[in-house]
Amino acid sequence: MRLKHLFIFLSFSIILLAQSEPLIWNLENIQQAKTTNSEEFAKLIREADKTMQRTIATVMDKEMTPVSGSKHDYMSAGRYWWPDPTKPDGLPYIRKDGVVNSEIDKLDRKPLSAFIRSVTLLSTAFYLTKSEKYAEKAVENLRIWFTDPKTYMKPSMNYGQVIPGRNDGNGRGEGLIDTYSFVEMLDAISLLETSKAYTAKDQKAVKEWFASYLDWMLTSPIANEEFTAKNNHGTAFDIQVARYALFVGKQDVATKFIKNFPATRIYKQVEPNGAQPLELARTTAMGYSLFNIKHYLDMYCIAKSLNINILDSISTDGRGILKAVDFLVPYLGKPQSEFPYKQIKDWEKTQTELIELLYRTDQLTQKTTYKKHYSHLLNDKNKINLLSY
Repeated sequence: MRLKHLFIFLSFSIILLAQSEPLIWNLENIQQAKTTNSEEFAKLIREADKTMQRTIATVMDKEMTPVSGSKHDYMSAGRYWWPDPTKPDGLPYIRKDGVVNSEIDKLDRKPLSAFIRSVTLLSTAFYLTKSEKYAEKAVENLRIWFTDPKTYMKPSMNYGQVIPGRNDGNGRGEGLIDTYSFVEMLDAISLLETSKAYTAKDQKAVKEWFASYLDWMLTSPIANEEFTAKNNHGTAFDIQVARYALFVGKQDVATKFIKNFPATRIYKQVEPNGAQPLELARTTAMGYSLFNIKHYLDMYCIAKSLNINILDSISTDGRGILKAVDFLVPYLGKPQSEFPYKQIKDWEKTQTELIELLYRTDQLTQKTTYKKHYSHLLNDKNKINLLSY
């Protein structure tokens, strides 16, 4: 869904908010962008206007059909899996970590991202302008994806990140990462509650979809693969469960996952020196290290809505979220050659993302701990969008 670093920044709230309000976004900064008539605000409205003219693709539009026989089942392809050049038919596919196969664009992942992006843009535009036209289009897209009998997506991921030639056409636990952006989209949906277009019937239908999806996540063997994942996939699973559980009114489920999160994820993934071995082992080690910490901060924001502070949770030997952040600081502003791990692409992008992470951490802690490290790097090359910090 990501419009080049526009909505990444709609996820950094430092305010304790009610359950029916955004848990991750910072509405004060979004509103300030309008008040100051900033370029971020203007860009968002321009993009929302373009989105108004588009009809979203649905799960029914893909060329392939899952082995279930129903196109209503979401289906995506493994990102890093490629035809085996030593086999006439290329099967089974083989893995090339960090190298994305463009075949993923032929299935549902790209339409899902476009759908989420549309709801995010339109809901925010409605919040800022109070123009019902944006809300009406957002609701139209929500109905298309979740409730229309002709186009809806089933609330499951049985065929997420399928690998041709493996597992008889069934999906993998890794496929659940595809729906992570729903976490942010639920914040966008909360902005629609003051709209005439978003009815109680719509809210009920969306909640029922997420209740079914949450149930699938907690009971499916495929989902259990993601729950037992030891790296960023396990992290993302817990955050999705917590956010969806709060959305559908299952606070007990959310509380359980949040309270367990430091011991089951942070302390097991972060070393006492702040390193994340399972992310550093990847061919894009900096990217995945940042990715996992961003998830930690998302969970912090969600947990804060229940008056639980996981940012200050530290193991007896010093493992914690801020220790993971500190581990990456020495590589800020440095050439890739000084990073002692693999990062086969996008070094400059990760530099910008590291600046964003440090700025976000400062905002969440309401301190300026990291400002001295990034303030002098805020030039045109590493310009970051501060729309909703």
